[in-house]
Amino acid sequence: MVQICRSKNFGSDGTEDSDSSAEREQTNSSESDGNIPKRTRLTRASLRLSQSSQDKIERPKGLNVGPFLPPTHVDTLDVKQDESPPLTPTGNAPSSESELDISSPNASHDESLAKDPALRDSDKDLSHRPKRRRCHETYNFNMKCPTPGCNSLGHLTGKHERHFAVSGCPLYHNLSADECKVKATTREKHEEEAKVQEESNRHATRHQTPTSRQTRYKEQVTEMRKGRNSGLSKEQKEKYMEHRQSHGNTREPLLENITSEYDLELFRKAQARASEDLERLRIQGQITEGSNMIKTILFGRYELDTWYHSPYPEEYARLGRLYVCEFCLKYMKSQTILRRHMAKCVWKHPPGDEVYRKGAISVFEVDGKKNKIYCQNLCLLAKLFLDHKTLYYDVEPFLFYVMTEADNTGCHLVGYFSKEKNSFLNYNVSCILTMPQYMRQGYGKMLIDFSYLLSKVEEKVGSPERPLSDLGLISYRSYWKEVLLRYMYNFQGKEISIKEISQETAVNPVDIVSTLQSLQMLKYWKGKHLVLKRQDLIDEWKSKETKRGSNNKTIDPSSLKWTPPKGT
Repeated sequence: MVQICRSKNFGSDGTEDSDSSAEREQTNSSESDGNIPKRTRLTRASLRLSQSSQDKIERPKGLNVGPFLPPTHVDTLDVKQDESPPLTPTGNAPSSESELDISSPNASHDESLAKDPALRDSDKDLSHRPKRRRCHETYNFNMKCPTPGCNSLGHLTGKHERHFAVSGCPLYHNLSADECKVKATTREKHEEEAKVQEESNRHATRHQTPTSRQTRYKEQVTEMRKGRNSGLSKEQKEKYMEHRQSHGNTREPLLENITSEYDLELFRKAQARASEDLERLRIQGQITEGSNMIKTILFGRYELDTWYHSPYPEEYARLGRLYVCEFCLKYMKSQTILRRHMAKCVWKHPPGDEVYRKGAISVFEVDGKKNKIYCQNLCLLAKLFLDHKTLYYDVEPFLFYVMTEADNTGCHLVGYFSKEKNSFLNYNVSCILTMPQYMRQGYGKMLIDFSYLLSKVEEKVGSPERPLSDLGLISYRSYWKEVLLRYMYNFQGKEISIKEISQETAVNPVDIVSTLQSLQMLKYWKGKHLVLKRQDLIDEWKSKETKRGSNNKTIDPSSLKWTPPKGT
C-alpha cells in the first residue's frame, strides 16, 4: 500500500523544521478564527527584491552549483572560499567535473527556475555537463597490479579494461589481454548454444535416456581425455623448470600438456568465473583492491591459502596473513604472538562433550551458547573456505559437531558441521566444512554420514540447508548415490518404495528422487513413476567398494555415545 504524504520543511539534521511546524500551527489557528495572516515564507517577488542584498555575499569561486539562494531558505549557510578542489565521495580529488555532485534542488525550486528568467539564466551552463558517475564505478588509477611488469591493463574475464589484483591479471596467468577477450567471446558463444539446447529439451524432461547430442559430446570428451596421463617430455619439463626459476611465485606455472585440453579449458573457465565474482565484490565495496582480504593463514603445521573473504576485524584482515591456534582457534597477528600463545594454551581438543570416538577420530558436540567465542572463531575460519556462509556471530541457536584426528600433540581439527537446535524444516546440517588439508580423503562423507546417523537416532528425516557450496553439493550427491546403490544392492523384494528408503536411510524423499533422476533410475510410464534397478551401476559401485577395501573412513554407529538434546 502506497501512502501519499504532504511535503514538510526539514532542517539540516533531517528533523522537521520547528519554524515551519510553528507556522503551520499559527496558520491553522488563525484560519479557524477567520483571519488569514501574512505568510512569512519567501516568494518570488521577495526573492527579486533581495537581489541587492546578495551582492554582499560572495559566491564560491571555481564551482558553479546552480542558483545561489539567500540565507533565509536554510537554517545556516556557511560558505568558505578554498582554493583546494572539493573531494569526491571516494576521498580523492576529482579528476573531472563529472565526479562532482551537480544534482538539482527539489521540484518546487526547479519550477521556480523555469518561470523566473533571472534564475534560469544563471543555471544555463549546467546543461552541457555530463551526468555524475557513481563513485564505485570509477577506477582508482593509483592502484597497480602487484604482478611485476604488469601495466594493469586487461582482465582475465575479458570484460574489463583494467585490473588491480592477481586474480584478474592476464600476465600472471601467462596470457595477454587480447587472448582473454578471445576466450571470453568463445565462452559466451558456448553458453548461448547451451541455453538454446536447454530450451529445446525443456519439454523432454521425462525422457531419461541421453539424447544423441549428449552421446556424441560424451564420446568427444572421452577421446580428448585419452592422452591426459601420457606425461611430459624432457623438453617440456626443462621448459617448465626454466619458467619456474625465472618467475618464481610471481607467475602461474605452465599448465599446457599437463592434462587434456578439455580439462584445461574447464579450469580456465572456473578461473574466469571466480575472477568475475571477485571483481563484482570489489565493485560492490565488499572487498577493496588488494587490501582487507586475508591471503594465507598459518594453522598448526600447515600454511593454507584462503578462498573467500571473511569478516575478521579490520586490524587483522589488512595484514594479509593470519596466525591461528589450531586448538582454541584464537587468531593473532604475528608468529611471535602465536609462539607465546602456544606455550600458554592449555587446550588440546575442542570444548564440549566427546560424543564419538573410534581409533584416532573423535567428534565433539559444542554448544554455541556455552562456548560462544570458540564457535564464533570457528565460523570466521570456515568463511575463508565457504562462499555462501552468512553466520558469524549469532551462534547461540546452533550446535557444532567438530571432528578431530588425535596424535601425541592433541586433537587436530579435521572439519565440522553445525545444525539448529530447533529446526522446523528438519535440517540436519546448517553448515559443513572439511579443512583443505584433509579434503579428498573421505572425511567429508564421514561428516555427512554422522549427520544422518544423528537423524536416525532422533528418528527424523533430515536434509542439508540450502544453498550448498560447490564442493558441498558434490559431496552430498556422491553420498546420496552411494546410499541408494547400497540399498539397491541389499534389497531383495520386488516392489520398492521411496518412503521406505527414506525411513531406513533418514534421507529426505526429495533428495532421493533427485538422485534417482540423475542416475536415470526413475522412469514415468503409464501414469506412474517406476524405479529401475540398474545392475550396471550397482556392479560398478560394488567393484569400487571391493578395491577400496576396509579403511577407517567410515562411521561406526556402535561408537556413538549420544542422546538427543532436550527440546529438539
